[in-house]
Order: sequence, then structure tokens, then C-alpha cells
Amino acid sequence: MKKTAIMIFAMLCSFIYAEAATLQEAAEAYGAQKYDDAAAMYEEIIAGQGKSSEVYYNLGNAYYKLKQYPKAILNYERALLMAPGDEDIRFNLELARTKITDKIDVIDRSFLSVWGDTLRNLFSSDTWSIIAIATFILFIAGAFLYFFTTTVWMRKLGFFGGFLLLVISVAANFFASQQKEKLLNRNEAIVISPSVTVKSSPADSGTDLFILHEGTKVKITDKVGEWSEIRIEDGNTGWMQNSKMEII
Repeated sequence: MKKTAIMIFAMLCSFIYAEAATLQEAAEAYGAQKYDDAAAMYEEIIAGQGKSSEVYYNLGNAYYKLKQYPKAILNYERALLMAPGDEDIRFNLELARTKITDKIDVIDRSFLSVWGDTLRNLFSSDTWSIIAIATFILFIAGAFLYFFTTTVWMRKLGFFGGFLLLVISVAANFFASQQKEKLLNRNEAIVISPSVTVKSSPADSGTDLFILHEGTKVKITDKVGEWSEIRIEDGNTGWMQNSKMEII
């Protein structure tokens, strides 16, 4: 039993060391302006050692340096899914978007909708879950103060503080659920083909509606075989082949 535990510990240590070494090698390749090598190493890390916002971000940077902007956008978007509050990722994503062909006008949204998204994207689903649990525990403490103390100011603190904490807990739980759904329900993609003609139906014989170029983000609203119905940020919809895009 003891030998087995030692072997498992040794294997874990070697795995962690190998991952750190590969990350270091990729960082050194990037620093030496060997962006092809760095991109290949980061792709290898993602395929063999797991996904993280940091690796996706670094991979996006490598592709940006290689002027492969669609791949840079794809990986920045994946990084942002895992770390929605990271301003560096968001800045680099917006920078990469200036390098692509399509400049699509976004449909006007209400102030509350924009504000809600901004607030939700401050943290990941895990962080929102921690906030929800912590504030709920504090709400219970506030309820205890209200029901089990006789001092007026402490009862007021327990009542109003507890109410505020309960609101925060409910909101944090809602945001955690939304962020988790975004991670699990991958319904957005990046166009990877140089040029794609969007059709009116899921068939080559469909009417041509409009053309999209590589790097453009689309939202998938339906699927039929090898085709997906997509919507772009200006509200236009149509059908395109799955092979022309890559899921974020």
C-alpha cells in the first residue's frame, strides 16, 4: 500500500513537472519570436494536459503574432469563456477583431441588458458560486442576529444586512448559472474559411443571403445534418456548413 502511494505521488510530481516544463518551453519559444513553435507547443498542452484560460490566451497571442487572426480570435474567445473578467484577454480580442474583414454593427441593446452582462462577466461561474455560498452563510448570520438578539441596532443590522446579503446571494447564484450554461452550451463559433456564402436553407441550392469572412463570430440557433442556422451580431440569420466554422 505504501509503495503504491509513493508511485502515485511520483507520477503526479512527474506530470506536474512535465506540464511546467512544457509551458516554460512554450514561453521561451514565444520570447524568442519562434511563434510557430510556441503555437504548436500550446496546442499540444491543450490536447494532452488540459485546458486553461492562460494557455488559450497565450495560444491566441502566438497566432496573433503569426497574423493568423481568426485562430487568435477563436482562442481569445475560449480564454474569455473561462476567465470572463480578464481585461487583457478582452483587450487582445478586440484588437484582433480590428484585423478581420467583416465589421458588423451590433444591434442596440438596453442599458439594463448591457449592465447585466458587464456585471455577470466580472467573474467566472466558480467565483460567482463561491460568492453565492459566502453571502448566504452571512445572511444566516444576519438572520441569527435579528431573531436572537435584543439590542435594537444589532437587530436592524441583522435585518437590513441580511436582506442585502440574500439579494447578492440570489444574484450571484443566477450569474453562476448563466456562466456555467455558457461553458456547457457551446452555441457560438468563429468562421474559419476565408469566405462563406450564407444560405437561406440548409442546402447548396439555397438562395445566397450574404457573405461572411474568416474571424467573424456567429451564434448557432439550429442544426440540420452538416448545416447550422446562424445569427450574426446585426441580427441577420442564415445557414452555413459546420465545416466552415469552429465552435468556441
